[in-house]
Amino acid sequence: MALRNHSSITEFILIGLSNDPHVETLLFVLFLGIYLLTIIGNLTMLLVIRADSSLHTPMYFFLSNLSFLDLCFSSVTVPKLLEDLLSEEKTISVEGCLTQVFFVFITAGTEAFLLSVMAYDRYAAICHPLLYGQVMSIQLCVRLVLISWGLASVNASVIVLLAINLDFCDAQTIHHYTCELPSLFPLSCSDISINIDILICLILLHGLGTFLPVFFSYVRIVSTILSISSTTGRSKAFSTCSSHLIAVILFFGSGLVRYLMPTSGSPLDLLSSLQYSAVTPMLNPLIYSLKNMEVKAAVKRTWEKYLQYFRL
Repeated sequence: MALRNHSSITEFILIGLSNDPHVETLLFVLFLGIYLLTIIGNLTMLLVIRADSSLHTPMYFFLSNLSFLDLCFSSVTVPKLLEDLLSEEKTISVEGCLTQVFFVFITAGTEAFLLSVMAYDRYAAICHPLLYGQVMSIQLCVRLVLISWGLASVNASVIVLLAINLDFCDAQTIHHYTCELPSLFPLSCSDISINIDILICLILLHGLGTFLPVFFSYVRIVSTILSISSTTGRSKAFSTCSSHLIAVILFFGSGLVRYLMPTSGSPLDLLSSLQYSAVTPMLNPLIYSLKNMEVKAAVKRTWEKYLQYFRL
């Protein structure tokens, strides 16, 4: 990646989460556990959805893509965090920093689009059940996932271009545990007013462009559910989308707080980043498996099948 950077800065120093070695050791154990749970949980979801034919539906096709994205998303930041928690020098090259920014935006951006697509899928299933099979064809599902990746890639490329053209002077300390654009802007000696305006516009466009379809889909979903006369029917209909709604709240809530609130280096900045980049990818498979009887039954069948295979 060629940088138009006229300064002598070749690397940044990450403040991290703590300067206390004992606290860092505890945090290392905590986030190693979170990362391992993220890998195990999402790989299990991918395996179960692929192995169980009863889950070969549009809803679980999108869920398998969400699991793959969560694996990628957490792997962009958490391994570097774990490395820094064991290191005295928490440094990252300028190129590595901008590469991390790019992959954070492409994975997070794709996840935002995918959650929006999943909301439309739930709308089609609950509000138009008789036409669901025709509306959500496998061709449309694949196309929607590819469009999500494509739009997120364009957005991430534009955002990284905002940082490539910056001049970094003497300041090289990032008051964060990872490279995020709001934390990089204060280090630049260039005029960043236009860059900040463009970033806010892109975040709002991307955020609203993905959140509004979710909002309107759930307005129609709730309206349809309330019109169902049977209490059992209402409960069953709501249970099919409650997991997705929790995932949306966790992801969009922490992401929008991080990128729309002014960067202050406060604990809130760190907590919101940790929420959407480390904790949410771990929680998603738990949310979908614990609240979904089909997934729990499929997990049980899959484990029984593999255990029987190993016994033979």
